[in-house]
Amino acid sequence: MKVAVISCIHGNIDALDAVLLDIDRHFAEKIFCLGDLVGYGPYPNEVVEKIRSLNIPTCGGCWDEDVVEGLNACDCSYPSLLAEKRGLVAHEWTNKQIEPENRDFLAQLPYILKEDNLAFVHGSPHSNHEYLLPEIDAFVALERVISSGADVLFCGHTHTPYFRNLDSGQLKIRVESNNLSEEKSFTASFKKIINAGSVGEPRHGRPNATYVIYDTESQEVILREVAYDYQKTCAAIIEKGLPPIFAWRLARGIEFAERADDPTHVCTR
Repeated sequence: MKVAVISCIHGNIDALDAVLLDIDRHFAEKIFCLGDLVGYGPYPNEVVEKIRSLNIPTCGGCWDEDVVEGLNACDCSYPSLLAEKRGLVAHEWTNKQIEPENRDFLAQLPYILKEDNLAFVHGSPHSNHEYLLPEIDAFVALERVISSGADVLFCGHTHTPYFRNLDSGQLKIRVESNNLSEEKSFTASFKKIINAGSVGEPRHGRPNATYVIYDTESQEVILREVAYDYQKTCAAIIEKGLPPIFAWRLARGIEFAERADDPTHVCTR
């Protein structure tokens, strides 16, 4: 079966429509979404309504959670105070725009989805806010996959697509407790981490939307990149009163972050 995995749409309906059309062209039999339907982009209701209408299994993202429950407790989530102020503007704007039925939909999204040997999360099995970056330590990466209870872990949140094979073999760990040290070993089967990137706010250096197709039989991973009229979305961001920098970075496919004005404010999670 071909499975398409999308993530981080962020209120960008034009990018979502382009990706859904591309998925149809590649005959994917099922679609999963890794959350962050809202935030940054100008069309939060349209995106949520599209996902709802298509009955796409979706897990909750950090932006979805914030719109439902209010800003998260981690007040160091942004690289600078200025970036945090822009994020607050986007949060307040989205919070005012979102329709009650769409807010209710976001509120019931599960933290993790599973199907056979596949698991789907937004950030990681431990936290919606954790970034599973491509260069993450192999042992940590393997632990995250194992903790999901699956062989293949799909994640998003970083907005940069990648896939990584984790050929673990036999692992040894040392457990120390009450001045006693014990070495334990275990064998883990072949694992994968697959990051779907971002449909609506890519950060891989180009404005194109990204998503993943995974063949459950052959285990082939295809990282798809889809062009669309991003300039239309950029214009809507500005017209609707969102920070213009969101349009600037969308057009370039990068994350814009000023130097932190207070180093203690930088998130270390």
